[in-house]
Amino acid sequence: IAVFVIGHVTKKGTIAGPRVLEHIVDTVLYLEGDRFQAYRLLRSVKNRFGATSEVGVFEMQERGMIEIKNPSEAFLAERMINAPGSAIAVTMEGTRPLLVEIQGLTSHTNFGNPRRTPNGIDFNRLLLITAVLARRLNIRLSEQDIFVNVVGGLRIDEPAADLAVAAAITSSMRDQPVRADLTLIGEIGLSGELRMVGQIESRLREAASLGFKGAIVPRRLHRKQPWPGGIDVIEARSLREALKLAIME
Repeated sequence: IAVFVIGHVTKKGTIAGPRVLEHIVDTVLYLEGDRFQAYRLLRSVKNRFGATSEVGVFEMQERGMIEIKNPSEAFLAERMINAPGSAIAVTMEGTRPLLVEIQGLTSHTNFGNPRRTPNGIDFNRLLLITAVLARRLNIRLSEQDIFVNVVGGLRIDEPAADLAVAAAITSSMRDQPVRADLTLIGEIGLSGELRMVGQIESRLREAASLGFKGAIVPRRLHRKQPWPGGIDVIEARSLREALKLAIME
């Protein structure tokens, strides 16, 4: 007999109290999502009989929550092709790769202190990416308000989306679109280099299954195994090189 126990959650998103509730149950599930969005993530935080990395994606409809069979396709359904300030990232929600659209917008500030407004990514990560763009690529962002949004209400906590965020900001700044059939995967270092991320093959296979023709990834320095088929993989060593390949002139 399955028994569901519902507990209070604090403002930080953790279970309230001395965590006794977590100890007496077999599985702890968190139902996440923006209240203004239709999508919900069912995430396992504790699981005695399986992995805690699995995530279910659901959509709130009239009959209740309905499972989304292909979340990546749903998140990209309303995407505008060849619009400046838009880039596609491949993030991992547990063991499931998801393609999400990251939008960036730059606007000339009217104040002395420009705003940095992220929605769906970490604020400090946005500051880091902005600093690298300004210092290593000489992009003048000190007079620009920067807004970054992850479409669909998702929150990305991993650095694999750094390259997509940087491309979206640069695309908006230059008013030049990112290639529509391209996905961007990679972590950005403080020297402007691209660093490899985990589960890269799963991310590429998911991008290929949705019809994307190419992917820009960090250059491999040791492994020489072939990339998954069905997608043109372009390796780049630096952020400058990646953005030159991704943004249309």
